[in-house]
Amino acid sequence: MRHQNHFGSWWHSKLRGCGYRITEGREAILNFLAGSDKHLSAEDIYMAIRPNCPNVGLTTIYRTLDILVNMALVYRFDFGDGRARYELTEGPKGAHHHHHLVCTECHKIVDYTDFINEEVKLLHETEKGLSKKYGFKITNHLIQFYGMCASCSPKK
Repeated sequence: MRHQNHFGSWWHSKLRGCGYRITEGREAILNFLAGSDKHLSAEDIYMAIRPNCPNVGLTTIYRTLDILVNMALVYRFDFGDGRARYELTEGPKGAHHHHHLVCTECHKIVDYTDFINEEVKLLHETEKGLSKKYGFKITNHLIQFYGMCASCSPKK
């Protein structure tokens, strides 16, 4: 799996620092997520790691994902299709910030990363304003836009 060596050193210290052991299941899940650029369900992860880790059951996957979400190592998304999807908060190269475009028809998910200067400025000002207004220290944000992709949009 790609990034395994560099990535492993990053999350090993986070798990140990929070009092968690590095188990076969946790290692397999994190390594699989590090090597994927998709938004994966617990079932997707289970089916992918099962051949190499037959002792890791679906219940362990769910439990581990809950731990990783609570530790802020993994994001949990609800894209409206009835299945939670998971993605690393950051990878071996650091944070990979992006927003999502979600098609409400076919449930296609597009990672939106090509921010223009005006968008970056608007988000920075919004975070600054919310922080001041509510006395809230913002550390991150998740933005999802819903609509129809080009394939599903009615042709005009």
